[in-house]
Amino acid sequence: MRILVTGHDGYIGHVLVPMLQAAGHEVVGLDSLLFDGCTFPGQPRVSCRQIVKDLRQVERADLEGMDAVLHLAGLSNDPLGDLDPETTYAINWRASVRLAELARDAGVARFVFSSSCSNYGAAGNDYLDESAGFNPVTPYAESKVWTERDVAPMASDRFSPTFLRSATAYGLSARLRGDLVVNNLTGFGVTTGKVEMKSDGKPWRPLVHIEDIALAFKSVAEAPRELIHGEAFNVGRTSENYRVREVAELVAKVVPDVEVTFASDASPDARNYRVNCDKIARTLPAYQPKWTVEAGIRQLYQAYKAASLTREEFFSPRYMRLAHVKNLMAGGTVDGSLQHLKAAA
Repeated sequence: MRILVTGHDGYIGHVLVPMLQAAGHEVVGLDSLLFDGCTFPGQPRVSCRQIVKDLRQVERADLEGMDAVLHLAGLSNDPLGDLDPETTYAINWRASVRLAELARDAGVARFVFSSSCSNYGAAGNDYLDESAGFNPVTPYAESKVWTERDVAPMASDRFSPTFLRSATAYGLSARLRGDLVVNNLTGFGVTTGKVEMKSDGKPWRPLVHIEDIALAFKSVAEAPRELIHGEAFNVGRTSENYRVREVAELVAKVVPDVEVTFASDASPDARNYRVNCDKIARTLPAYQPKWTVEAGIRQLYQAYKAASLTREEFFSPRYMRLAHVKNLMAGGTVDGSLQHLKAAA
């Protein structure tokens, strides 16, 4: 297949693209390269033909000849989404819906959207499957909910949208994100000797390794159409739901001489949900996730140690998305809506 991966230069893209290429697919990437230079040492970089373009500037010509679009691009987390909610809506919602429209009009058969289990929001302690109602509590989650809502009606005999609601990601990538809970707590442990939690540690989180997320995208791209047409899937494993404090305890188990602590301003977190991921494994036999959180912590621990990672490095803008974007804005590289100023000129 000829596959366009948006956000190919991001955290998941650096794992997904090589996986698709190893399976024999031709991959074209589309990315604004907002995080160029934020590279974790020792990890391979993506190599494919790329279109360097802001998602808001995509044209139909960029999509012609593609068999599938795997849409990862967007502002990646709640703090970044809260920086300017209108920019979050412009990129994650309006530009994503427009991308789907352009893909449909260009004759692309499959459109796989990177949605999120955060759609379920403040949901309590029950296990939620794909039929559960949405209760988003952040602009990021709202943008994902609204995109699903507006893209789903586009489904037709010629256009098959699929929505992958991934659990909270973790794991190693050349575009490592230090702001994700497993990556973050492991980084705290390795670089400070403490696992410091920002919340009270009681909320539930479904967690999934980025290799298993990438496998979900590949499995949907390759699956018979009738299995994925218009469907939504929770991505992860039902057994991989954890309270945040349980993740901290696993970090302390893996990383030597670590103490679990709470930040002085630790408070309850409104985001509390755990999900049932049985549907994707039942529907797509090729989707066989292999990672557990403990195994992911071991992977991260070994990589952090091999890189001699320090506290200053880990909490620098290189690995913290919000800090990096603020630096770009302060330096005049992007404006308040995250448009590249040189490209605009």
